[in-house]
Amino acid sequence: EEQLVESGGGLVQPGGSLRLSCAASGFMFSTFAMDWVRQVPGKGLEWVSRITRGGRVTSYTDSVKGRFTISRDDAKNTLYLQMNSLKPEDTAVYYCLKVGDNWQFTRQGTQVTVSS
Repeated sequence: EEQLVESGGGLVQPGGSLRLSCAASGFMFSTFAMDWVRQVPGKGLEWVSRITRGGRVTSYTDSVKGRFTISRDDAKNTLYLQMNSLKPEDTAVYYCLKVGDNWQFTRQGTQVTVSS
């Protein structure tokens, strides 16, 4: 059974940092490009970042460029999102997924709250 489990969220002050992790199992993680998406309270899902197989190419939504870094460790079947200089508008539930999977989540994701 394919499984993705996000962790690393929390409450942080503006300007702070968090590193999110996504543990993958049940599929060949290294063969898939991966995305991070987020759901802002009361709004729809927003794509945040993507990393290709092998990690050679990364991309970001404009609002997080220069602040967030996506990476992967295929030996550990884990995806990461390093988030620096966090802003209140980054407050959301964050999810990881394989590129091409539908954006319907029944799991909790990991909550990031940026507030003073």
